[in-house]
Amino acid sequence: MTTDPFFHPPSGMELPRFAGLATFMRLPHVPPGHPREAEVQIGLFGLPFDGGTSNRPGPRHGPRQIRDLSTMIRAQHPVTRLRPFEAARCADLGDVGPNPAEVIDSLDRFEKAVARWKGLGIRPLMAGGDHLCTLPVLRGLARGGPPLGLVHFDSHTDLFPAYFGSPVPTHGNPFRLAVEEGLLAPDRMIQIGIRGTQYSRADFDFAEAHGIRIVTIEEFHRRGVPDVMAEAREILGTGPAYMSYDIDFVDPSVAPGTGTPEWGGPNAFQAMEVVRECAGLNIVGADMVEVSPPVDPAGGTAWLAASIMFEELCVMVGALGLRA
Repeated sequence: MTTDPFFHPPSGMELPRFAGLATFMRLPHVPPGHPREAEVQIGLFGLPFDGGTSNRPGPRHGPRQIRDLSTMIRAQHPVTRLRPFEAARCADLGDVGPNPAEVIDSLDRFEKAVARWKGLGIRPLMAGGDHLCTLPVLRGLARGGPPLGLVHFDSHTDLFPAYFGSPVPTHGNPFRLAVEEGLLAPDRMIQIGIRGTQYSRADFDFAEAHGIRIVTIEEFHRRGVPDVMAEAREILGTGPAYMSYDIDFVDPSVAPGTGTPEWGGPNAFQAMEVVRECAGLNIVGADMVEVSPPVDPAGGTAWLAASIMFEELCVMVGALGLRA
């Protein structure tokens, strides 16, 4: 099918990609209350928030820079030839404004926005923000319903206990909380690329106790992308699932613009390849988080993030059963 031209980004042959207002992938801006909001099938939006960051701040600026760099995206996938903007009605829903002085209130605002979009039938593709931003998206998608599966690309598990004994969540524990709240099904979770020095084994102990599959970076490199992702597809099966992508999954020699980098990660092609290997999964929501422009002066990290978001979008369009 071919969607209404309203949802098609302008071609770079008609309006140069450096011109015009920056939206995600040059899609139309459809804010809340827009007369065509209920027609959107996949909504791209920003959560400009880094109140959960435990080390270098800056991801609150991520959505704006990813938007700017995403204007480089063209209409067609180079391998599958999928034209996602013609196959599904996609739009930039804007940013959900946080409360910069209050973490819990910000999370509530984010959750309400995602729950509203879910009620309209819109599948979310979020640009963060730090990884705590994923928790309210999961709450908005899964609260009150069956738990989702998860494919998670990261150098950290984000399954840690509370920091300093505080009840306020951080970017180090969104998935621990999501499991405890029944938003995710532990037996349908896989975390890929985990590495780096550790405070303790508390996160690995939690994963083992709940049956969460962790693929360390050593195993990832030893087995290779196709084999690891075949296991991921088997674990997630055909049920609804969420894809969460922390840019620090990628080696910092390629993507330095992040707050907690860890050496030894995949290269840029592998960073996109793992998402391509998710084709066929029922991905009902996805994200790209932890892009930090203050430590990404040339913008290369944000450009890679935008390119990976395009890969995520194509997988999500495939999950809708649509193809142009």
